[in-house]
Amino acid sequence: MTQVNFPLDIDYRTVEEILLNFICCEVRKVGFEKVVIGLSGGVDSAVSCALATRALGKANVLAVMMPYKTSSPDSLADAKLLAHQLGISYELCEITPMVDAYFAAQQVTDNVRRGNVMARMRMIVLYDISMRDRRLVIGTSNKTELLLGYGTLFGDMASAINPIGDLYKTQVWALAKHLGIPNCIIEKKPSADLWEGQTDEDELGFTYAEVDKLLYQMIDLRMSDEDLLKNGTSWEFLSKTRRLVVRNQFKRMTPVIAKLSSRTLGIDFRYARDWQAVK
Repeated sequence: MTQVNFPLDIDYRTVEEILLNFICCEVRKVGFEKVVIGLSGGVDSAVSCALATRALGKANVLAVMMPYKTSSPDSLADAKLLAHQLGISYELCEITPMVDAYFAAQQVTDNVRRGNVMARMRMIVLYDISMRDRRLVIGTSNKTELLLGYGTLFGDMASAINPIGDLYKTQVWALAKHLGIPNCIIEKKPSADLWEGQTDEDELGFTYAEVDKLLYQMIDLRMSDEDLLKNGTSWEFLSKTRRLVVRNQFKRMTPVIAKLSSRTLGIDFRYARDWQAVK
């Protein structure tokens, strides 16, 4: 079986050009000029923020930093560093009082539940600012996370548009280098920073480099299980990854509507945005 290489060395200048045009078109076609983004200090939000700034201009981008009391101070420092480098405005919204009130009322102690509440509280903040300032919310979930379901539905996975959702995590790192994102952001261990000591790869049980290669072969190349195993993938790794992709399909879909009429939203009626420019 021929060894299949992961497409890491792609033309990131062309990728940047495509994504800048995507942001401009998708923001303006629905009548907006400004955007808001949750800036965590991680590489995904950094790349989305840098792209939005280049596409729309720094006056039209607002970064919001939303730490919890256990969040890493380094993450906040890195977020501020990027905002200063890009020359954009930013706001700090501490989510501790909001989520702690809920944790206490509902006696929430489980780490996953706590993390989901924090992620959704951050999205409440972003969408409130979206309404306040008439800004679209820019997404920060990469292709790896979306495929594996590694994110919170209606939390960090929510957005109006997502410029990096078709880039695997390792490609996001490479694009970050192309865009000049600070090395302290690129080189840190990936973490949702939802509880102390949490890292993405420890929680997933494999590295992004490993799973990106497998996902590319599974999804983009549509290789069979037989060929994947011949290429050296273990059955345990393959079955775990496939199970995550299949099990989390619901996170990648809009809510399914029961069909009763001849034109059902999301099934037969999908193209309202393209009828005409929004005035």
